[in-house]
Amino acid sequence: MAETVVWGTGRAKAVLATTILGSGMAMLDSTIINVALPRIGAELEASVAGLQWILDGYLLALASLILIAGSLGDRYGRRRVFTFGVLWFGAASLLCGLAPTTELLVVARVLQGIGGALLTPGSLAILQSVFARADRGRAIGAWSGLSGVATAIGPLLGGLLVQAWSWRLAFLINLPIAALCVWLARRHVPESRDEALTGRPNIGESVIGAIGLAGITGALVEAPVRGLDALVVTAGVLGVLSLVVFVVLQRRGSDPLVPPQLFANRTFVLSNALTFLVYAALGGVMVLMVLQLQVSLHYSPTASGLASVPITLILLALSARSGALAQRIGPRAQLVGGPVLIGVGMLMLRWVEPGAGYWTGVLPGLLVFGFGLAAVVAPVTATVLAAAPDRYAGVASGVNNAVARTGSLVAVAVLPAVAGLTGAQYADPTALTEGWQTALLVCAVASVVGGLMAIGVDNRVLEPTPEVPECHSCGVDGPPARVPESLGDPD
Repeated sequence: MAETVVWGTGRAKAVLATTILGSGMAMLDSTIINVALPRIGAELEASVAGLQWILDGYLLALASLILIAGSLGDRYGRRRVFTFGVLWFGAASLLCGLAPTTELLVVARVLQGIGGALLTPGSLAILQSVFARADRGRAIGAWSGLSGVATAIGPLLGGLLVQAWSWRLAFLINLPIAALCVWLARRHVPESRDEALTGRPNIGESVIGAIGLAGITGALVEAPVRGLDALVVTAGVLGVLSLVVFVVLQRRGSDPLVPPQLFANRTFVLSNALTFLVYAALGGVMVLMVLQLQVSLHYSPTASGLASVPITLILLALSARSGALAQRIGPRAQLVGGPVLIGVGMLMLRWVEPGAGYWTGVLPGLLVFGFGLAAVVAPVTATVLAAAPDRYAGVASGVNNAVARTGSLVAVAVLPAVAGLTGAQYADPTALTEGWQTALLVCAVASVVGGLMAIGVDNRVLEPTPEVPECHSCGVDGPPARVPESLGDPD
């Protein structure tokens, strides 16, 4: 049984600081890297495929392992796994900061994604397991709000770091944060675990799923460059076969990572399909926007980071209200209208071309984009959780988070080729602008299709649910992760 922490005590503040530092470090890195991409490409002479792998290497590891990572903490100790994840993330960040080539940076990013998967669910799990029941809401609210600050300052901080010295600082900044986080965790965070769990975690199925995602991602990224050669075809076939085996194991296994019963609910399926399409559109646009601003409009790294801050501020201001509104009127209107508004904002961003001013060319599209995002993010997370049986709430949250990461993963792999960007064309303002405008059209269609799919969502799904996530830290990297129901009553 975990030691109980009471709100307002010094121990409570230290536990909060630990979890905020850990999750904030991962959130910060996900926003900083986009701002640093143009400088990374220039220094390492990376192709479009190289930049894709720098992003997708991290997303691949994170999406593949986030489901199993939460159960490792339940079994072996939440503080232990969280601390190990922070150490791993920090060590991988050092490798990223020292990487002399694109290939080594990609390997380091994959390792960083493993650390991110270990620490991401751990922050919330620690709060849920060690705080007294009456104080958990306040603790999670404080964690959510303050972690969201990392998302807000990430683009600006990334730009400042890149301009101050090098893109390498975007990774090396994680070292002191990780060291402080580990020290606080070992000194102040009580250990907790689920004593009822027995047997071994289902790591084999996670590995098979990871191979499937890696094979398909590899084929999608490399096919535009290499063509359908033996390596691309082999990777694609291996990926498809691995995912088929993964699905079969989930359907027939006695203890599957993803219980098939979840997908018997139409609302659960449609909400996750919406999540996939919307986060795919977001992931693709946010990456290309930084390139477009820096290469075609000649923004500095700091200015390009500042440009997207209005989206984060809108999310911080409106996500909680959006969740509460969905609770009152049902989520369908926001799940349909939000993605459509996102699509409109993306079409408006086609005005972001050489010679465009920020106030008239960039900001209007960003504002519409941000309002659409605020309308949909918290309600879709709440809908996924409400559509799942209570005993699967943690798994449902993990599935939704993995689906969002996979959407971004696929978008980064596919979108440059669809937009006609290969080789070093991202450094050519004319070619990049043409690709940017094509990509925006594709992403806008994907987002609107996701919204139209939500017409089939049960609008009564939130009625029996007493709580909707406030989601102060919702952002473009992924929905918030909720811990399993087994954590609900450790007292």
